[in-house]
Amino acid sequence: MAKIVTKSKYPPIYRQHIFLPYFTHFACHNRVKNHLGKKDFSNLRAKKKKNIQRRRKVKAVCSRKEELAAAAAMTVSPSLSVARNGRVLIVGATGFIGRFVAEASLAAGRPTYVLVRPGPLHPSKADTVKSFKHKGAIILHGLISDKTLMEKILREHEIETVISAVGGATILDQIALVEAIAAVGTVKRFLPSEFGHDVDRADPVEPGLTMYEEKRKVRRWVEKSGVAYTYICCNSIASWPYFDNTHPSEVLPPLDRFQIYGDGTVKAYFVDGTDIGKFTIKTVDDIRTINKNIHFRPPSNLYDINGLASLWEKKIGRTLPRITITENHLLALAAENRIPESIVASFTHDIFIKGCQVNFAVEGPRDVEVGTLYPGDSFRTLDECFNDFLLKLKDNLEPVHEENVSTKNAVVESRAVTPTCA
Repeated sequence: MAKIVTKSKYPPIYRQHIFLPYFTHFACHNRVKNHLGKKDFSNLRAKKKKNIQRRRKVKAVCSRKEELAAAAAMTVSPSLSVARNGRVLIVGATGFIGRFVAEASLAAGRPTYVLVRPGPLHPSKADTVKSFKHKGAIILHGLISDKTLMEKILREHEIETVISAVGGATILDQIALVEAIAAVGTVKRFLPSEFGHDVDRADPVEPGLTMYEEKRKVRRWVEKSGVAYTYICCNSIASWPYFDNTHPSEVLPPLDRFQIYGDGTVKAYFVDGTDIGKFTIKTVDDIRTINKNIHFRPPSNLYDINGLASLWEKKIGRTLPRITITENHLLALAAENRIPESIVASFTHDIFIKGCQVNFAVEGPRDVEVGTLYPGDSFRTLDECFNDFLLKLKDNLEPVHEENVSTKNAVVESRAVTPTCA
């Protein structure tokens, strides 16, 4: 029989184990060494040792990748989530809009600091502060007009985001706050007290115009300082838009008659307070909102005053009479310059006569609609908000009949409006 010649210089017994460590096969070790010679055998040993090291390295890298992938897939604990969230300082947190913002910050697990004015508080505000503290907020005392104090607070507490929801009387006090933020240099974002219309576009009559001019002045100061900012333009709060001087803390739509502004066909956007807070907090870490106007325009909540009245009639199962409040009536009330009645009248005129919320498109380089940023997050509909009002009505009123309908709404508490959300 002819001798079979193999092309490999390694003996068959070793070729069976060519990819295994040579030292595990003592039976063939000497035969291979004798076959190859000392030099070739040494080279083979070095080559196999190198292959072993390479395989071990690849295995280690793969294991590390698997470990990282597993870690990324793990559910992040609340404590880790909080650790990654920057510290937020909220001023004006006891006000109408400020409460929603503070609640949203706490609900998001953020380290939340609330600045409260020194001295005694109104009982309702004191209860609000107590509630914040119970939920984990850190309460600080001071005035935003005190630049030195604000610098100290921002530095000592390592604040990364400042949100202001102060009322109309203290709008210009924010200038000192902006100066403190700029001096510290570690605050990553400032949200001034906006929470209403785009004040650079809206043009209300006096005295509302003065407030907007003050807000514009704060805007220009922020932009000049170089502090990163976000302007929240959330339009109207989801409730019945009364034009008179006082509002209950829990506003119920009318039970006796509707006051329709003009022909009642000018539309506006109505946003629930919880959504204002929720989306405000979402923007503070979003790089897409740096130096932008963030507009709240939920399509489901675009109503004119006639549609608003019809929605409430559907809820209560009754038709109410409607009276017209003319443009001249609103202008006359605004001209009386009684605060806050005249300010509210001027904003009502701007919204429901001039259409300040809908007379422009959100398409400029500095304008973003919040729904495009967070398409997976929904707004509470106005229909849902009116269901809440209906429940409050049932809790506070005995069943009513057409012949004995009260001419006033049931209220728990009535106080003057601080016109922030306008």
